[in-house]
Amino acid sequence: MPRSAPTARAAIVRELALVFLKLGATGFGGPAAHIALMEDEVVRRRGWLTRERFLDYVGAANLIPGPNSTELAIHIGHALAGWPGLLTAGLAFIIPATLIVSAAAWAYVRYGALPEVAGLLYGIKPVMIAIVAQALWSLGRVALKTRALALLGVLAVVATALGVHELLVLAAGALAMALATLARRHASHTSASLLGAVAAIWGGGLTVSAGSTTLPFGLVQLFLVFAKIGAVLFGSGYVLLAFLRADFVERLGWLTEAQLLDAIAVGQVTPGPLFTTATFIGYVVGGPTGAVVATAGIFLPGFVFVALSGPLVPRIRRSAIAGAALDGVIVASLALMATVGWQLGRAALVDGVTIVLAIAGLLTLARFRINSVWLIAAGGTLGLLLG
Repeated sequence: MPRSAPTARAAIVRELALVFLKLGATGFGGPAAHIALMEDEVVRRRGWLTRERFLDYVGAANLIPGPNSTELAIHIGHALAGWPGLLTAGLAFIIPATLIVSAAAWAYVRYGALPEVAGLLYGIKPVMIAIVAQALWSLGRVALKTRALALLGVLAVVATALGVHELLVLAAGALAMALATLARRHASHTSASLLGAVAAIWGGGLTVSAGSTTLPFGLVQLFLVFAKIGAVLFGSGYVLLAFLRADFVERLGWLTEAQLLDAIAVGQVTPGPLFTTATFIGYVVGGPTGAVVATAGIFLPGFVFVALSGPLVPRIRRSAIAGAALDGVIVASLALMATVGWQLGRAALVDGVTIVLAIAGLLTLARFRINSVWLIAAGGTLGLLLG
Protein backbone atom coordinates (compact mmCIF):
# COMPACT_ATOMS: atom_id res chain seq x y z
CA MET A 1 0.00 0.00 0.00
CA PRO A 2 2.77 2.59 0.71
CA ARG A 3 3.76 2.42 -2.95
CA SER A 4 0.25 2.78 -4.29
CA ALA A 5 -0.11 6.54 -3.79
CA PRO A 6 3.02 7.52 -5.79
CA THR A 7 2.05 5.01 -8.48
CA ALA A 8 -1.48 6.42 -8.70
CA ARG A 9 -0.16 9.99 -8.86
CA ALA A 10 2.26 9.07 -11.65
CA ALA A 11 -0.64 7.53 -13.60
CA ILE A 12 -2.71 10.69 -13.13
CA VAL A 13 0.21 12.86 -14.26
CA ARG A 14 0.59 10.77 -17.42
CA GLU A 15 -3.11 11.04 -18.16
CA LEU A 16 -3.05 14.79 -17.47
CA ALA A 17 -0.24 15.12 -20.01
CA LEU A 18 -2.20 13.23 -22.66
CA VAL A 19 -5.45 15.13 -22.04
CA PHE A 20 -3.93 18.60 -22.09
CA LEU A 21 -1.63 17.86 -25.03
CA LYS A 22 -4.76 16.92 -26.95
CA LEU A 23 -6.62 20.04 -25.79
CA GLY A 24 -3.66 22.26 -26.63
CA ALA A 25 -3.54 20.84 -30.15
CA THR A 26 -7.28 21.00 -30.85
CA GLY A 27 -8.63 23.82 -28.67
CA PHE A 28 -9.76 26.38 -31.21
CA GLY A 29 -11.96 29.30 -30.21
CA GLY A 30 -10.26 31.06 -27.31
CA PRO A 31 -10.79 30.82 -23.51
CA ALA A 32 -14.55 30.26 -23.60
CA ALA A 33 -14.12 27.25 -25.89
CA HIS A 34 -11.14 25.98 -23.88
CA ILE A 35 -13.16 26.03 -20.65
CA ALA A 36 -15.93 24.12 -22.41
CA LEU A 37 -13.48 21.50 -23.68
CA MET A 38 -11.91 21.11 -20.24
CA GLU A 39 -15.31 20.68 -18.64
CA ASP A 40 -16.07 17.94 -21.16
CA GLU A 41 -12.81 16.08 -20.50
CA VAL A 42 -12.38 16.64 -16.76
CA VAL A 43 -15.98 16.64 -15.50
CA ARG A 44 -18.25 14.87 -17.98
CA ARG A 45 -15.99 12.15 -19.38
CA ARG A 46 -13.50 11.39 -16.61
CA GLY A 47 -15.19 12.61 -13.44
CA TRP A 48 -11.92 13.95 -12.05
CA LEU A 49 -13.70 16.99 -10.58
CA THR A 50 -17.28 17.76 -9.69
CA ARG A 51 -18.92 20.63 -11.56
CA GLU A 52 -18.94 22.65 -8.33
CA ARG A 53 -15.20 22.27 -7.85
CA PHE A 54 -14.50 22.88 -11.52
CA LEU A 55 -16.48 26.13 -11.30
CA ASP A 56 -14.48 27.16 -8.23
CA TYR A 57 -11.31 26.93 -10.30
CA VAL A 58 -12.92 28.82 -13.20
CA GLY A 59 -13.69 31.64 -10.77
CA ALA A 60 -10.21 31.51 -9.24
CA ALA A 61 -8.57 31.70 -12.67
CA ASN A 62 -10.60 34.80 -13.50
CA LEU A 63 -9.43 36.52 -10.32
CA ILE A 64 -5.74 36.55 -11.30
CA PRO A 65 -4.05 38.17 -14.31
CA GLY A 66 -2.83 36.09 -17.22
CA PRO A 67 -4.34 33.58 -19.67
CA ASN A 68 -7.51 32.27 -18.00
CA SER A 69 -7.78 28.94 -19.78
CA THR A 70 -4.10 28.13 -19.23
CA GLU A 71 -4.44 29.01 -15.55
CA LEU A 72 -7.52 26.79 -15.33
CA ALA A 73 -5.46 23.93 -16.76
CA ILE A 74 -2.77 24.61 -14.16
CA HIS A 75 -5.37 24.70 -11.36
CA ILE A 76 -6.79 21.36 -12.49
CA GLY A 77 -3.34 19.77 -12.63
CA HIS A 78 -2.47 21.07 -9.17
CA ALA A 79 -5.78 19.86 -7.71
CA LEU A 80 -5.31 16.35 -9.08
CA ALA A 81 -1.58 15.74 -8.68
CA GLY A 82 0.08 18.57 -6.77
CA TRP A 83 3.19 20.25 -8.16
CA PRO A 84 3.89 17.58 -10.81
CA GLY A 85 0.32 17.97 -12.04
CA LEU A 86 0.57 21.77 -11.99
CA LEU A 87 3.63 21.76 -14.26
CA THR A 88 2.44 18.91 -16.47
CA ALA A 89 -1.05 20.24 -17.21
CA GLY A 90 0.17 23.78 -17.85
CA LEU A 91 3.10 22.83 -20.09
CA ALA A 92 1.11 20.17 -21.95
CA PHE A 93 -1.58 22.73 -22.80
CA ILE A 94 0.95 25.35 -23.93
CA ILE A 95 3.48 23.26 -25.90
CA PRO A 96 1.32 22.11 -28.87
CA ALA A 97 0.09 25.65 -29.53
CA THR A 98 3.63 26.98 -29.20
CA LEU A 99 4.92 24.52 -31.80
CA ILE A 100 2.06 25.28 -34.20
CA VAL A 101 2.52 29.05 -33.85
CA SER A 102 6.30 28.68 -34.25
CA ALA A 103 5.72 26.83 -37.52
CA ALA A 104 3.38 29.60 -38.68
CA ALA A 105 5.99 32.21 -37.67
CA TRP A 106 8.70 30.34 -39.61
CA ALA A 107 6.49 30.35 -42.71
CA TYR A 108 5.69 34.01 -42.16
CA VAL A 109 9.35 35.03 -41.86
CA ARG A 110 10.42 32.89 -44.82
CA TYR A 111 7.55 33.54 -47.24
CA GLY A 112 6.07 36.78 -45.91
CA ALA A 113 2.56 35.36 -45.64
CA LEU A 114 0.38 33.36 -43.25
CA PRO A 115 -0.79 29.80 -43.99
CA GLU A 116 -4.31 29.55 -45.40
CA VAL A 117 -6.71 28.21 -42.75
CA ALA A 118 -10.02 29.75 -43.79
CA GLY A 119 -11.63 26.47 -44.87
CA LEU A 120 -10.54 24.68 -41.70
CA LEU A 121 -11.97 27.39 -39.45
CA TYR A 122 -15.18 27.58 -41.49
CA GLY A 123 -16.09 24.12 -40.24
CA ILE A 124 -14.50 24.23 -36.79
CA LYS A 125 -16.04 27.48 -35.53
CA PRO A 126 -19.70 26.35 -35.63
CA VAL A 127 -18.78 23.16 -33.76
CA MET A 128 -16.98 25.21 -31.11
CA ILE A 129 -20.14 27.29 -30.65
CA ALA A 130 -22.04 24.07 -29.92
CA ILE A 131 -19.39 22.98 -27.41
CA VAL A 132 -19.50 26.35 -25.64
CA ALA A 133 -23.31 26.30 -25.52
CA GLN A 134 -23.38 22.79 -24.03
CA ALA A 135 -20.81 23.72 -21.39
CA LEU A 136 -22.68 26.89 -20.47
CA TRP A 137 -25.88 24.88 -20.01
CA SER A 138 -24.28 22.23 -17.78
CA LEU A 139 -22.18 24.67 -15.74
CA GLY A 140 -25.00 27.20 -15.44
CA ARG A 141 -27.34 24.59 -13.98
CA VAL A 142 -24.83 24.13 -11.14
CA ALA A 143 -23.75 27.76 -10.69
CA LEU A 144 -27.19 29.43 -10.67
CA LYS A 145 -28.20 27.96 -7.32
CA THR A 146 -30.45 30.80 -6.15
CA ARG A 147 -32.64 33.53 -7.62
CA ALA A 148 -30.08 36.11 -6.53
CA LEU A 149 -27.36 34.35 -8.52
CA ALA A 150 -29.66 34.06 -11.54
CA LEU A 151 -30.40 37.80 -11.31
CA LEU A 152 -26.70 38.52 -11.01
CA GLY A 153 -26.04 36.44 -14.13
CA VAL A 154 -28.55 38.42 -16.18
CA LEU A 155 -27.14 41.73 -14.97
CA ALA A 156 -23.57 40.59 -15.67
CA VAL A 157 -24.47 39.67 -19.26
CA VAL A 158 -26.10 43.08 -19.75
CA ALA A 159 -23.14 44.91 -18.21
CA THR A 160 -20.64 43.04 -20.38
CA ALA A 161 -22.69 43.75 -23.50
CA LEU A 162 -22.68 47.46 -22.56
CA GLY A 163 -18.89 47.47 -22.43
CA VAL A 164 -18.17 47.37 -18.68
CA HIS A 165 -14.63 46.11 -18.11
CA GLU A 166 -14.32 42.40 -17.29
CA LEU A 167 -12.57 43.09 -13.98
CA LEU A 168 -15.38 45.33 -12.81
CA VAL A 169 -17.97 42.71 -13.74
CA LEU A 170 -16.10 40.13 -11.65
CA ALA A 171 -15.54 42.51 -8.74
CA ALA A 172 -19.19 43.55 -8.67
CA GLY A 173 -20.29 39.92 -8.73
CA ALA A 174 -18.08 39.07 -5.76
CA LEU A 175 -19.10 42.13 -3.74
CA ALA A 176 -22.79 41.76 -4.50
CA MET A 177 -22.99 38.16 -3.29
CA ALA A 178 -20.88 38.89 -0.20
CA LEU A 179 -23.25 41.74 0.70
CA ALA A 180 -26.24 39.53 -0.03
CA THR A 181 -24.93 36.95 2.45
CA LEU A 182 -24.46 39.64 5.10
CA ALA A 183 -27.94 40.97 4.36
CA ARG A 184 -29.50 37.56 4.96
CA ARG A 185 -27.90 37.54 8.38
CA HIS A 186 -29.13 41.00 9.37
CA ALA A 187 -32.08 41.83 7.14
CA SER A 188 -34.18 40.51 4.29
CA HIS A 189 -33.20 42.99 1.59
CA THR A 190 -30.94 40.65 -0.34
CA SER A 191 -32.02 41.71 -3.81
CA ALA A 192 -31.77 45.38 -2.96
CA SER A 193 -28.23 44.95 -1.62
CA LEU A 194 -27.24 42.97 -4.69
CA LEU A 195 -28.67 45.50 -7.11
CA GLY A 196 -27.11 48.41 -5.22
CA ALA A 197 -23.62 46.90 -5.23
CA VAL A 198 -23.81 45.93 -8.88
CA ALA A 199 -25.14 49.34 -9.96
CA ALA A 200 -22.48 51.23 -8.02
CA ILE A 201 -19.52 49.33 -9.44
CA TRP A 202 -20.80 48.87 -12.98
CA GLY A 203 -21.97 52.46 -13.16
CA GLY A 204 -18.44 53.52 -12.31
CA GLY A 205 -17.15 51.08 -14.91
CA LEU A 206 -19.21 52.70 -17.65
CA THR A 207 -17.85 56.08 -16.64
CA VAL A 208 -14.24 54.86 -16.70
CA SER A 209 -14.56 53.08 -19.98
CA ALA A 210 -15.63 56.37 -21.57
CA GLY A 211 5.44 58.76 -30.19
CA SER A 212 7.41 55.76 -31.53
CA THR A 213 11.07 55.07 -30.78
CA THR A 214 13.32 52.19 -31.84
CA LEU A 215 15.48 50.52 -29.18
CA PRO A 216 18.10 47.79 -29.70
CA PHE A 217 16.72 44.25 -29.49
CA GLY A 218 17.69 42.13 -26.48
CA LEU A 219 16.48 38.77 -25.19
CA VAL A 220 16.46 39.92 -21.57
CA GLN A 221 14.29 42.91 -22.43
CA LEU A 222 12.03 40.68 -24.55
CA PHE A 223 11.53 38.35 -21.56
CA LEU A 224 10.87 41.21 -19.14
CA VAL A 225 8.30 42.89 -21.41
CA PHE A 226 6.32 39.68 -21.83
CA ALA A 227 6.64 38.81 -18.13
CA LYS A 228 5.19 42.23 -17.31
CA ILE A 229 2.28 41.66 -19.69
CA GLY A 230 1.60 38.19 -18.27
CA ALA A 231 1.69 39.57 -14.73
CA VAL A 232 -0.73 42.46 -15.17
CA LEU A 233 -3.05 41.64 -18.08
CA PHE A 234 -6.69 40.97 -17.37
CA GLY A 235 -9.24 40.73 -20.14
CA SER A 236 -9.66 39.67 -23.73
CA GLY A 237 -7.42 39.44 -26.76
CA TYR A 238 -8.27 43.04 -27.56
CA VAL A 239 -6.66 44.07 -24.27
CA LEU A 240 -3.59 42.00 -25.20
CA LEU A 241 -3.47 43.82 -28.53
CA ALA A 242 -3.38 47.17 -26.71
CA PHE A 243 -0.49 46.06 -24.47
CA LEU A 244 1.50 44.63 -27.38
CA ARG A 245 0.99 47.74 -29.50
CA ALA A 246 2.10 50.05 -26.70
CA ASP A 247 5.28 48.05 -26.03
CA PHE A 248 6.41 46.61 -29.37
CA VAL A 249 5.17 49.18 -31.86
CA GLU A 250 5.20 52.49 -30.00
CA ARG A 251 7.81 52.14 -27.23
CA LEU A 252 10.36 49.66 -28.62
CA GLY A 253 9.70 49.97 -32.34
CA TRP A 254 10.42 46.26 -32.93
CA LEU A 255 7.21 45.60 -34.87
CA THR A 256 5.16 47.38 -37.48
CA GLU A 257 1.40 47.75 -37.16
CA ALA A 258 0.91 45.15 -39.91
CA GLN A 259 3.18 42.63 -38.17
CA LEU A 260 1.32 43.11 -34.91
CA LEU A 261 -2.05 42.47 -36.56
CA ASP A 262 -0.63 39.36 -38.24
CA ALA A 263 0.63 38.15 -34.84
CA ILE A 264 -2.82 38.60 -33.27
CA ALA A 265 -4.41 36.84 -36.25
CA VAL A 266 -2.15 33.82 -35.81
CA GLY A 267 -3.02 33.66 -32.10
CA GLN A 268 -6.71 33.75 -32.99
CA VAL A 269 -6.73 31.10 -35.73
CA THR A 270 -4.42 28.52 -34.13
CA PRO A 271 -5.50 26.19 -31.31
CA GLY A 272 -4.47 26.62 -27.68
CA PRO A 273 -3.94 29.79 -25.64
CA LEU A 274 -4.24 33.16 -27.37
CA PHE A 275 -1.12 34.21 -25.44
CA THR A 276 0.97 32.17 -27.89
CA THR A 277 0.80 35.40 -29.89
CA ALA A 278 3.95 36.07 -27.84
CA THR A 279 5.60 33.04 -29.48
CA PHE A 280 4.95 34.51 -32.93
CA ILE A 281 6.29 37.93 -31.97
CA GLY A 282 9.35 36.41 -30.31
CA TYR A 283 10.13 34.42 -33.47
CA VAL A 284 9.67 37.42 -35.76
CA VAL A 285 11.99 39.66 -33.73
CA GLY A 286 14.44 37.07 -32.36
CA GLY A 287 14.17 33.78 -34.23
CA PRO A 288 13.62 30.43 -32.46
CA THR A 289 15.40 31.62 -29.30
CA GLY A 290 13.22 34.71 -29.19
CA ALA A 291 10.12 32.50 -29.51
CA VAL A 292 11.16 30.42 -26.49
CA VAL A 293 12.06 33.48 -24.41
CA ALA A 294 8.83 35.33 -25.22
CA THR A 295 6.70 32.25 -24.48
CA ALA A 296 8.42 31.67 -21.15
CA GLY A 297 8.03 35.32 -20.22
CA ILE A 298 4.28 35.63 -20.83
CA PHE A 299 3.27 32.27 -19.28
CA LEU A 300 5.58 32.14 -16.24
CA PRO A 301 3.52 34.58 -14.10
CA GLY A 302 0.44 32.38 -14.54
CA PHE A 303 2.23 29.38 -13.02
CA VAL A 304 3.37 31.52 -10.09
CA PHE A 305 -0.08 33.03 -9.46
CA VAL A 306 -1.81 29.64 -9.54
CA ALA A 307 0.79 28.10 -7.24
CA LEU A 308 0.17 30.90 -4.74
CA SER A 309 -3.61 31.09 -5.03
CA GLY A 310 -4.56 27.46 -5.65
CA PRO A 311 -4.31 26.28 -2.01
CA LEU A 312 -6.57 29.17 -0.96
CA VAL A 313 -9.57 28.05 -3.05
CA PRO A 314 -10.77 25.31 -0.63
CA ARG A 315 -10.37 27.71 2.30
CA ILE A 316 -12.41 30.36 0.50
CA ARG A 317 -15.19 27.84 -0.06
CA ARG A 318 -15.31 26.99 3.68
CA SER A 319 -16.06 30.63 4.58
CA ALA A 320 -19.71 31.60 4.09
CA ILE A 321 -19.00 35.17 2.98
CA ALA A 322 -15.88 34.35 0.93
CA GLY A 323 -17.70 31.39 -0.62
CA ALA A 324 -20.60 33.65 -1.59
CA ALA A 325 -18.13 36.07 -3.18
CA LEU A 326 -16.63 33.17 -5.14
CA ASP A 327 -20.14 32.19 -6.28
CA GLY A 328 -20.57 35.74 -7.56
CA VAL A 329 -17.28 35.57 -9.46
CA ILE A 330 -18.28 32.22 -10.98
CA VAL A 331 -21.62 33.56 -12.23
CA ALA A 332 -19.92 36.69 -13.60
CA SER A 333 -17.32 34.47 -15.31
CA LEU A 334 -20.07 32.43 -16.97
CA ALA A 335 -21.69 35.70 -18.06
CA LEU A 336 -18.42 36.75 -19.70
CA MET A 337 -18.21 33.33 -21.33
CA ALA A 338 -21.78 33.65 -22.61
CA THR A 339 -21.11 37.10 -24.07
CA VAL A 340 -17.95 35.91 -25.83
CA GLY A 341 -19.84 32.86 -27.08
CA TRP A 342 -22.53 35.12 -28.53
CA GLN A 343 -19.90 37.27 -30.26
CA LEU A 344 -18.16 34.18 -31.64
CA GLY A 345 -21.51 32.82 -32.79
CA ARG A 346 -22.27 35.97 -34.79
CA ALA A 347 -18.91 35.60 -36.54
CA ALA A 348 -19.10 31.81 -37.02
CA LEU A 349 -22.73 31.22 -38.05
CA VAL A 350 -22.60 33.01 -41.38
CA ASP A 351 -24.83 30.79 -43.56
CA GLY A 352 -27.13 27.79 -43.57
CA VAL A 353 -24.28 25.26 -43.56
CA THR A 354 -22.63 26.68 -40.44
CA ILE A 355 -25.99 26.91 -38.64
CA VAL A 356 -26.70 23.25 -39.44
CA LEU A 357 -23.22 22.27 -38.23
CA ALA A 358 -23.75 24.09 -34.93
CA ILE A 359 -27.19 22.53 -34.35
CA ALA A 360 -25.92 19.06 -35.27
CA GLY A 361 -22.98 19.47 -32.89
CA LEU A 362 -25.23 20.60 -30.05
CA LEU A 363 -27.67 17.71 -30.56
CA THR A 364 -24.80 15.24 -30.71
CA LEU A 365 -23.34 16.51 -27.44
CA ALA A 366 -26.76 16.47 -25.77
CA ARG A 367 -27.59 12.93 -26.91
CA PHE A 368 -24.23 11.15 -26.81
CA ARG A 369 -21.15 11.34 -24.55
CA ILE A 370 -18.92 11.84 -27.56
CA ASN A 371 -15.44 13.30 -27.17
CA SER A 372 -15.48 16.93 -28.31
CA VAL A 373 -12.25 16.40 -30.23
CA TRP A 374 -14.08 14.13 -32.70
CA LEU A 375 -16.61 16.88 -33.33
CA ILE A 376 -13.81 19.38 -33.95
CA ALA A 377 -12.11 16.95 -36.37
CA ALA A 378 -15.38 16.35 -38.21
CA GLY A 379 -16.10 20.08 -38.44
CA GLY A 380 -12.61 20.85 -39.71
CA THR A 381 -12.79 18.10 -42.33
CA LEU A 382 -16.18 19.33 -43.58
CA GLY A 383 -14.86 22.88 -43.64
CA LEU A 384 -11.87 21.90 -45.76
CA LEU A 385 -14.09 19.95 -48.18
CA LEU A 386 -16.67 22.71 -48.47
CA GLY A 387 -14.03 25.44 -48.56
